[in-house]
Amino acid sequence: MTRSRLLSGLPSRRAVTAAGLLLPVGLLAACSDPVPTASAGGTASDGGSGASDGGGSGAGPIDTSGSQELIRASADAEAAALLPAEIAESGVLRVGINGTSAAPLSFLADDNQTYIGSEIDIARIVADKLGLEFELKLTTWENWPLKLEAGEFDVVHANIGINAERLQKFDFASYRAAYMSFLAKKGADFWLEDADSLSGRIIAVGNATNQERILTDWNAELEAAGKEPAELKNYSTDADTLLALGSGRVDGYLSPFASLSFVASRRDDMELQGKINAGWPDETLVAGTFPTGSGLAEPYAAALNALIEDGTYAQVLERWQLTEEAVTTSRAHTQENP
Repeated sequence: MTRSRLLSGLPSRRAVTAAGLLLPVGLLAACSDPVPTASAGGTASDGGSGASDGGGSGAGPIDTSGSQELIRASADAEAAALLPAEIAESGVLRVGINGTSAAPLSFLADDNQTYIGSEIDIARIVADKLGLEFELKLTTWENWPLKLEAGEFDVVHANIGINAERLQKFDFASYRAAYMSFLAKKGADFWLEDADSLSGRIIAVGNATNQERILTDWNAELEAAGKEPAELKNYSTDADTLLALGSGRVDGYLSPFASLSFVASRRDDMELQGKINAGWPDETLVAGTFPTGSGLAEPYAAALNALIEDGTYAQVLERWQLTEEAVTTSRAHTQENP
């Protein structure tokens, strides 16, 4: 039987070790979370920020009500048989999400209580497919690595892109392509899409994201060519970022294509510019993220493949207008098999 319920301080399944808390600097930027209260079709107990890595296209109306019908899946015995004994015996999948990420990824519904979005829906149907109860906790983008290694969640769904640095500490099960774009004021006399187009511009970007890494690399290219780099600005929330963009304090905002498409479709003063793979200069995928060696990546990928095959995966992407970022198969990604 699968259902959602409030997570209220369940004990960690994994012991916390000093070594486990030593994460690469590029993965962490803060160590404390605000704690909002909420109730939902997942509900949660930890705060969030708006940063993330990947995205997809989103245009037209999306249901943002808290009463929307949940998409559910039937259990798959073969996938469930791959679960580590500890998880199977608990009967629960504890899922961490970025609590105030941007729509349509994970966000508060119109009732300001219910957490909804593509990240939550994907995690829920995987839990269904594995025959596990679904429990939701919130974290911030900066703090998910620490909290995942500390055993507060079994998996994180925070629009996380796979990269070499993260593969040193985490395992992954891929479930979506990852793109990003620039949001700019409509009618701007510039077009943001590459390093040269950013020279001398002021660009907002989430802290400790792949977007920030790319902009830092582009600034290095500009400086090496004797050109003025972009000035990078970090804001704590999307609302603050959009306020800065609307007032002209920044020229553009680099963030997931999915979330920026959602914003642009609802504002007549903003437009999207450029489209970049979140793994630039290579390609990356968005993935469920686990502590390395947890044994969850393989059964998770098996569940995702079953969901792709039975069409439930496609239903979720269609609901959130992310179909152009659909993958045809999922697999486990580890340091040994990236």
